[in-house]
Amino acid sequence: MADTAKDPKQFPLLRNLQFSPIKDKDEQYVLFWDPTGLSVEKLVVPLNYFYLLQHFDGEHSLDQIGAQYLKKFGEFFMPDRLEKLVADLEEKLFLEGERVEAAMREAQAAFRRAPLRPAAFAGKSYEGDGEKLKVQLEGFFSSREGPDFKPSANKGNQIKGIVAPHYELSVGGPIYAWAYKELQEAETPDVFVILGTCHAGLKNCFAVTDKDFETPLGIVPVNKEMLVRFRQNGGEPFFDEDSSHRNEHSIEFQLPFLQHTVGSKKPITILPILSSFPPACLIEPTLRPTGERVGTFLSLLKNAIVESGKEVCVIASAELAHIGMRYGDPTPPTDFSFHRCMQTDLEMLKTVEELNGDAFAQFIHKEEDRRRISGFSAIYSLLQLIQAEKGQVLRYDRSVTDQFNSTVTYASMAFF
Repeated sequence: MADTAKDPKQFPLLRNLQFSPIKDKDEQYVLFWDPTGLSVEKLVVPLNYFYLLQHFDGEHSLDQIGAQYLKKFGEFFMPDRLEKLVADLEEKLFLEGERVEAAMREAQAAFRRAPLRPAAFAGKSYEGDGEKLKVQLEGFFSSREGPDFKPSANKGNQIKGIVAPHYELSVGGPIYAWAYKELQEAETPDVFVILGTCHAGLKNCFAVTDKDFETPLGIVPVNKEMLVRFRQNGGEPFFDEDSSHRNEHSIEFQLPFLQHTVGSKKPITILPILSSFPPACLIEPTLRPTGERVGTFLSLLKNAIVESGKEVCVIASAELAHIGMRYGDPTPPTDFSFHRCMQTDLEMLKTVEELNGDAFAQFIHKEEDRRRISGFSAIYSLLQLIQAEKGQVLRYDRSVTDQFNSTVTYASMAFF
């Protein structure tokens, strides 16, 4: 019986996929996709199948899943149909198991062989042609929602860090521009630590890569000297999940802005780092090993920066709340619930303006992360790495992400 319990074909475990409700006339469906890009497949299922997939947790057997379906809908889901569903999901690389593990090994080996990290979203989320991209970026600054070109109150000051969204550039670009205008006008260093949000999750909380990044505006080199120092001082385990960078957009979306505002005037280098850990790991005793791993990484990175003797600016690529049915809420947000969310966001960001990372973690933990703050790990890490006197929210906005009014909120911030 123990062997059967370990058989993924009998106890299927769905991978950490993203999903979104969609509507076609009067029918509702759910769309699944793989945020890691390991699978390029999309899966659209009706709501009864969505109910089934919620039990693909590695704990329920196919017989138990069938029984749950019968209890819920009053009809049998025939075993051959269930087995075919499992086979189809395995074929699409949507289920944990040997097939996915082999695909992951192959993807990691291919990533490590590659000479650099190519632009994965150019021509999709932003202009793929360099000249057109420059025009697009300029348009973000001059648009009605953008910062325009009036001088910043912090012009000429030394900037320590910024927070910018990682939402689709074509939509959120003007909000990015508020942070990058501050960067453009400040006294900026040559090295930028970019803390991205890893949407697929990470076992080690952080994933570092030594790959240079390519965009339509050219190649952005990593600071190899600082990365070697970090590696030699004990940072090697944090390179284990470097292939997470292959299809993650949160760092890539910052680079055209960084190249356009700073890189066009002076040579720059970056430290590209993906992050993913919950506030609870810094508070709950049961999650202390994860919190200690976070502390270890940040200490190693701080030491590498100090030993290099270089000034750095830290960029946190982060979104804030995710509310609505796409993100697990039972009903769409109303105008009232959005305004309440906005007020809570701005209250939460006060702790960030005050450079209080512990209060930031406590705030989200206290509300049990009901609003799914996806940028916590990047913003918290920024607060631990910088030495600044003040932070400031520059602009706050939201975007609707589906037919059911599901909403993502985000902000631009600067630290001096």
